[in-house]
Amino acid sequence: MARALRIVIFALCAGAISSPASASGLGLSVSGNHLVDESGQPVRLLGVSRSGSEYACAEGFGFFDGPTGTRSIRAMKKWGINAVRVPLNPDCWLGTDGVKARFAGAAYRAAIDGFVARLNRAGLYVVIDEHVAAPAAFPARGIIPMPDADSSPAFWISVASHFAANHSLVFDLYNEPHDVGWDCWLAGCDLPAGGRFSERHPAYRAAGMQQLVDSVRSTGAIQPLMLGGVDYSRDLSGWLAHMPVDPLGQLVASEHNYGHHLAPCLRGCKAAVAAVAARIPVVVGELGQTDCRHDYIDKWMRWADRRGISYFGWAWDAKGGWTCHAGPSLIQNYRGKPTGFGVGFRDHLLKLRRHARG
Repeated sequence: MARALRIVIFALCAGAISSPASASGLGLSVSGNHLVDESGQPVRLLGVSRSGSEYACAEGFGFFDGPTGTRSIRAMKKWGINAVRVPLNPDCWLGTDGVKARFAGAAYRAAIDGFVARLNRAGLYVVIDEHVAAPAAFPARGIIPMPDADSSPAFWISVASHFAANHSLVFDLYNEPHDVGWDCWLAGCDLPAGGRFSERHPAYRAAGMQQLVDSVRSTGAIQPLMLGGVDYSRDLSGWLAHMPVDPLGQLVASEHNYGHHLAPCLRGCKAAVAAVAARIPVVVGELGQTDCRHDYIDKWMRWADRRGISYFGWAWDAKGGWTCHAGPSLIQNYRGKPTGFGVGFRDHLLKLRRHARG
């Protein structure tokens, strides 16, 4: 049996093992250019990306890097968040391409289930993100240009089936598309070998966003779907012209940007983000600053606030070597002590919460 067919059959079976119930009061859907809750009131997702579940399993030392229990969630909530983005590894979820058995397949899915349930019980929305990808027989360790057609559709069939009943979720279909044009982004294409370091990859067939949307919807799942733009999700200029067809009209644009030297969103970028945000919801899946300051994110968050744009700080991860320069990390420890850039993110969210309470 061809590997792709085996993965699809396995994905359907894995998705049917359990389907966590919807979190009470946390329903989320798209209405016009807003996300709305169960009562139809607009919701902005203001949160953090809890990095670790995309690499710990593949590196063979655990499901997460650091604590994910109720105490650690309380530390996150003290920052004024209402959502957490959880990056996943498709090999770990599907149990493929050499991941240690004790951190893969049903064991990995159970660990993610538990974390999602704890976040929901704490009143938090959750974004599930395919963070890394790789073609057949290669471990998913890096952010290749587009997800692979061999396993990524099967991954989303499994994830969407598994979480179909939980309407507190948003599915982020691929973390950071890059080095492709908008036609490939939409419809997929054949990509040559390339990349460096963890992004190195052989030639492969890339899945387009339409294929991933179709994969999720084939399961009956109705959750909103986040689609990152090109250039590592920094560029939304062609997003509206290449928007996939979603029969449910539940698409959300995702943008990533980092201040200082890495990937700031300046005039042209902002114009593209604003144009998309006028039509559909925009979520900044990753927002950060790499010089241990917060002047860039302070200005950017105020700009986003005026336009109803959601955002997630990258990243809630205190792994060794991660700092406000490298990562960048929002925190120095899992008790929530902020880094130089994290303090700006935290203080802004707490200010918004105070204003909301009047």
